[in-house]
Parts: sequence; structure tokens; C-alpha cells
Amino acid sequence: MSYHNPVLLKESVDALNIKEDGVYVDVTFGGGGHSREILSRLGEKGRLFAFDQDPDAQQNKIDDPRFVLIGENFRFISRFLRFYGVKKVDGVLADLGVSSHQFDEAERGFSTRFDADLDMRMDQKSELSGKKIINTYSEEDLADVLFLYGELRNARTLAKTIVEARVDKEIKTSFELKEVLQRFLPKAKEHKILAQIFQAIRIEVNQELEVLKEFLQQIPDLLNEDGRLSVISYHSLEDRLVKRFIRTGLFSGEPEKDFYGNTNEPLKKVGKMIVPTKEEIKENNRARSAKLRIATLK
Repeated sequence: MSYHNPVLLKESVDALNIKEDGVYVDVTFGGGGHSREILSRLGEKGRLFAFDQDPDAQQNKIDDPRFVLIGENFRFISRFLRFYGVKKVDGVLADLGVSSHQFDEAERGFSTRFDADLDMRMDQKSELSGKKIINTYSEEDLADVLFLYGELRNARTLAKTIVEARVDKEIKTSFELKEVLQRFLPKAKEHKILAQIFQAIRIEVNQELEVLKEFLQQIPDLLNEDGRLSVISYHSLEDRLVKRFIRTGLFSGEPEKDFYGNTNEPLKKVGKMIVPTKEEIKENNRARSAKLRIATLK
């Protein structure tokens, strides 16, 4: 699994409660670790569909007659499954965020470790890149991105500094951005603050939270009666959306009550939130922030 070391592999696939002849979807194919585990539990009549818009991930396609890899964003899950004649499924797995491969490939621009082009596009066909955001967004919009998606309290100051710096010279690479913001990166906190800044830009580039919302809203109509949703998230912004949608069927506010005071949430949680063991975190440091939530139809 050099491409991507799957986090909570057994737990997230166990959560799907796999039937041998069931139909399942892995919406974040990546290196194919979760997909291979699902296929190992399916019988001859079982089927697995996977989504990944990243051309690098598509190179990992599994040669198995039960498997179909769809090279699209999983926000279009229902549309593309219908194309294959599938209206209902028995389980959906999502391992959100960035794969190890995307972090480790310098030229993708996801990592703070390399001096690379500020790209950060999961879909290489997309026009919006990190470089475009840093160099063309207004100070106000840039501050909003850093505050909302990076949860940076000094977002306005950071945005002002970036906008002033880019007047003289376009900010093209990760190290150039680091240099511009150096005075806000005290040695002890440099890695943490940079990670927040890069996370904010990456989420904006890939519309990650909007994609997640659109995906979750389709799940109640997609799942069979005893079907399961298994979602691994890596930061509080994603996890809050997943937790809230499972609890209320909404992303903000509270569900409306009928005349008798009853609410109509489409999903219900299965068990408690699951986090990686100390052993797994020791083996794979990127697992440290992972949270697995499981749901089924109410």
C-alpha cells in the first residue's frame, strides 16, 4: 500500500456489514485499499463501484469483473450509479481528505514540506488552483477562506499580508507563500499554522465541504433498508457535517417537529464514533486525527 495506507481499514469495512451478493460503493478509491478489502468479502454476484477524479488514483484500477471505477467526483454519486442501472446500494464508504500519495507527490502542491507549485487540485481538469486563489482572490474573500476553512483567528492579517506581497510579485510556490507569512510562523507552531493555511486553500480549491454536503444529502435515497454508511473524516469541519447530518438530516438548525412533536431524521447512528488504536497511529501518523462514524436508515 505504498500509494495510500488506508486508515481504519478493517473497522470501516466491518461497518458496512457486507452481504456477499450486495452492491457497495467506495467513493474515495485512492490506492484501492478499502475497495480490495470490500471485494475480498463479496461473493461472485456482489458488485463494487468506486469513484475517484484523480488520474493518479485511476492508475490503481482493480482488474475484477465485480468492480467498476468511475473517474468522477463523488458529489455525482446517484447520477453515475443510475448510468450503470443502480438505484439502491447496500453500503457506501467514504475516506475523506487527501491521500498519502497526494501529500507525498511534491508537484501536487498539497504538502508544506516541499517547494512546489501551489496547485492542490484533486481534479486536474479544474481551473481553480491554490495559486489562483492566493493571487486573485480579494482580501476579504481570502480572509473568509482562511477563517472558515483553516479556523485561523488572524485570517484578516494573513490575507492582508498576502495581498500586499503579491502586488510586487506573483506568489507561485508553497515556499514563497511560507516566506511571505514567515513573521506569523513562530518556530514552535510553524507546522501547525502552515497545515491550517494549506488545509483552508485546499478545501476551497476542491470545494470539499460542498462536495461532502451534496454527497450526504443523496445517501438516504440511495441506501437499501438495512444499508450502511461508513465515513472517515480527518478534521473537525468534515466531522461536524457528518455527525450533524446523521443526527438531524441537516447541516444547520434543528429538524422541524410535527403536530405530535416528532421529527423525521432520515438516518440513525450505528454504535459510537471509532478512532484508530495507538498501534495504528504509531504505524501511520496520518491516522491520528481520523474519526469513523457509521449510520443506517432510520
